[in-house]
Amino acid sequence: MGLGYELAYRFKITPWVKAGRIFGDQIEGLLDPCDTPPGKVLDVGCGTGDHAIEMARRGWDVTGIDTVQLALDKARSKARKAGVDARFLRADATDLEHTVGRGYHLVLDVGCYHGMSDAHRIAYAENVTTVTEPGATLLMFAFGPGHRGPLPRGASRSNVERTFEAWKLTSDVDADTTGMPGPLKKADPRWFRLVKR
Repeated sequence: MGLGYELAYRFKITPWVKAGRIFGDQIEGLLDPCDTPPGKVLDVGCGTGDHAIEMARRGWDVTGIDTVQLALDKARSKARKAGVDARFLRADATDLEHTVGRGYHLVLDVGCYHGMSDAHRIAYAENVTTVTEPGATLLMFAFGPGHRGPLPRGASRSNVERTFEAWKLTSDVDADTTGMPGPLKKADPRWFRLVKR
């Protein structure tokens, strides 16, 4: 998927960027129940940084990671223009500790996990567990499972629960698809909220 995303950014075929902007209010609503005051947040698959920048505006200490350098360059530029301090690193979500360190209170994943192979999902869950504090929150957007051509294969509730054994799934809600392209609306988009045990 890395090369595919790199080419997509290069040729400006990035429907997830527009869809991601739609999620800003949803993320805020899903985070409101969190008792944790702003601390360290890791935005996995941050793309061009919209969510990371918004979290920085809200007082979080933000690290965003992605594998596409062009997306990270845009994220850094956006953060400078917004006047916020956010760190953007080129990193693999299955090898986090060596790049981002530990101590995160929140992990934001808007569409990274649901495109991974089973082996990468297991490594990702282990890494997220390693870099987070007890009681941390993982907020994850994912399509429901299914084969949809170039779209990510998705993830079910049971898949998420099995993969993140050290976490408790506290909510599984429909994502608001208002304004999203038609094919994305039909992919059963969901928000999963997990808390580290």
